[in-house]
Amino acid sequence: MTAGLDARVVVRRGVFDLDLALRAAPGEVVALLGPNGAGKSTALRALAGLVPMAGGHLRVDGADLRPLPPERRRIGMVFQDYLLFPHLSALDNVAFGLRCQGARKRAARREAAGWLERVGLAGHAAARPGALSGGQAQRVALARALAVRPGLLLLDEPLAALDAHTRLEIRAALRRHLAGFEGAAVLVTHDPLDAMVLADRIVVVEGGRLVQEGTPAEVARRPRTDYVARLVGLNLYRGRARGGTVALADGSATLDTVDLLEGEVFLAFAPASVALYRRRPDGSPRNLWRARVAAVERHGDRVRVQLSAPPFPAVADVTPAAVAELQLSEGSTIWAAVKATDTHVYPA
Repeated sequence: MTAGLDARVVVRRGVFDLDLALRAAPGEVVALLGPNGAGKSTALRALAGLVPMAGGHLRVDGADLRPLPPERRRIGMVFQDYLLFPHLSALDNVAFGLRCQGARKRAARREAAGWLERVGLAGHAAARPGALSGGQAQRVALARALAVRPGLLLLDEPLAALDAHTRLEIRAALRRHLAGFEGAAVLVTHDPLDAMVLADRIVVVEGGRLVQEGTPAEVARRPRTDYVARLVGLNLYRGRARGGTVALADGSATLDTVDLLEGEVFLAFAPASVALYRRRPDGSPRNLWRARVAAVERHGDRVRVQLSAPPFPAVADVTPAAVAELQLSEGSTIWAAVKATDTHVYPA
């Protein structure tokens, strides 16, 4: 018997086609990351039995769950908007799943009280959802999902409805609770920080298909699609490497690198590695090109400069002082350079 989650989720809804293989070991948190419409939430709801599967399989701890209705799947789910019962207290919301499993009312409420204490809400047992803050409601929903001791825990954008301050606090608390969960967990998010902090492994979904997976560090260091590169803040290009150079796939340029690979590769560099000059710099540094500014926008404590093609699009991060000194504005022309030592090349 294989422990944890072993699934291939196939869903067809109109013109959308999802076909996604998913595995998660006991105690492992897998994050589904992808753009809107990629199929993340559809996959999660198919696992829960809320969306019919057109094919594939679904096994949790070796048991075939696909033929079972949602209430018999031993799956806990935390929804984006929590879906707490408004007429029930926090205690009875948590006890609800236990009662559905056949527990007597007194035993279910006793078990639910223990879960509320674990999530730090023992003093709010009698409160109804309308009297709870967003962070408190999220913790009640999590306690309700965990109370039934599921083999699989599903979390659909669990932090999306929270303000920035509460999100920080609840993210840390959620990580602690997930670390103590013995079953497999699948988290859907569009926020790369949530995925990096909460997940042991990231599965990137685009257009209903898996396009990249790995540990957070692997995905961040070696993006394989433009979407992932934007999320982790890297310029990414595909090309062919030969003798310390990479000819970009679109034929727009050949870039020097210190990575001596051969064949099809990805080449990446950070926006902070792009140096901008008003005039052509002396010495003609490697990887120098003339570029046009497409946009200038604030990005944290830096300024992000979008450079358009030709020869190829790129993003540079500079200081506000540099914007003034270089007189950067949309449509202006500048020189851009990247050191060969600041590029990172890896097999495609």
